[in-house]
Amino acid sequence: MFKQLNWVDRKLNFSQRDVRKDSFGGFPDFPLEIFPVIIERFRGTPARLEEITKDLFEKILTFNPDGKWSIKEHAGHLIDLEELGEKRLDDYLNGAEILSPADMTNKKTSEAGYNQKNINELLKEFRIAREHIIKRLENLTKEQASVISIHPRLNQKMRVIDWVYFMSEHDDHHLTSIRLIKDSFK
Repeated sequence: MFKQLNWVDRKLNFSQRDVRKDSFGGFPDFPLEIFPVIIERFRGTPARLEEITKDLFEKILTFNPDGKWSIKEHAGHLIDLEELGEKRLDDYLNGAEILSPADMTNKKTSEAGYNQKNINELLKEFRIAREHIIKRLENLTKEQASVISIHPRLNQKMRVIDWVYFMSEHDDHHLTSIRLIKDSFK
C-alpha cells in the first residue's frame, strides 16, 4: 500500500497563460464548461464521508494512528474548513487580490474535541455547511467562475473553478486518510 503524501506537500500548478482567450494553462487545465462537473464532485463529499463512516464502532472513529487525527477529527476538520471556503468565495466575488489564509496550525480542529462528539451530528453539520456553499457556487455566472485570485499558501493564481477543484482534492485527501484508518482495522 502506498503511503499518502502529506497535504501540504501537494503541489498543483494553476499557471495563467492568456485569460483574454479564455485559456488557462498549467495543470490542471480546465475549460470553464466543466465547472458543473467539478461542483458535482465537491457536492459528493458528504455522501462519501457518510458511506465510509457508516456502522463504525466508536473505537475505530476515535482511533488516533501514530498520534495523528482520528476519523472524527478528519470529519471535523472538513467542517471547520467550510467557513474558510465561504470566506474565500466572498474574496473572489469581492475582487480580492489574495484569498484569505488558512490557519496552517489547524488550531480550530485541534481544540474542538471532535472525538467527544456524535459522528451523526458531525456528518449532519458537514452536509448542511457543504450544501450552503454548493448553492452559492451553482449560482455563479461564467464570468464569476473565471475570476482570479492568488492562493496564499501556494502563491499561485487560481480561478474559482480551480479553487473548487483544489478543495475537492483536499476533501479526497481526508477521505483517503479516513479510509486508511478504517482499513487498518480489517
